[in-house]
Amino acid sequence: MIRLLTSADEPLLWEMLYQAIHVPEGSPPPPRDIVRRPELSRYVEGWGQRDDLGVVALQEGEVAGAAWLRRLTGALRGYGHVDDETPELSIALLPQHRGRGLGTRLLTSLLEEARNRYPAISLSVSPDNPALRLYRRLGFVEVGRNGASLTMVLTLSDQRGSNQVYP
Repeated sequence: MIRLLTSADEPLLWEMLYQAIHVPEGSPPPPRDIVRRPELSRYVEGWGQRDDLGVVALQEGEVAGAAWLRRLTGALRGYGHVDDETPELSIALLPQHRGRGLGTRLLTSLLEEARNRYPAISLSVSPDNPALRLYRRLGFVEVGRNGASLTMVLTLSDQRGSNQVYP
């Protein structure tokens, strides 16, 4: 089952934020408190703001994964920032639920919810992250780099009057 996230879901988003951290093959995972650093905590802290949008996947009543969007502007800009109107995507699955198509279902559900709210969605991804294939398959295109990571954008619509056009 996939349902919309609410402000009451902030605690589960902290775990999903940790799971969203890409750990290269053979590298040790970071300490759990890494998500409390400002450059990461901004993706979930105070969840439920006006422009926040997300979905959570439940399997047998347990959280399996989540995908969410948040506009990060000004000093709070995130890794995948392209402009102040475009929210950034975060997505995570618990390890035992990866590689089974759940990420595709989660992201597809989120995109359906987002189409009438945002002109585009951005993200930041490491080139060696397996999720890169999913993003490309769903239409995200590379628009830049932030250090070693790719910045990608999916244009949803131009219904909000945005003049920004992404390749």
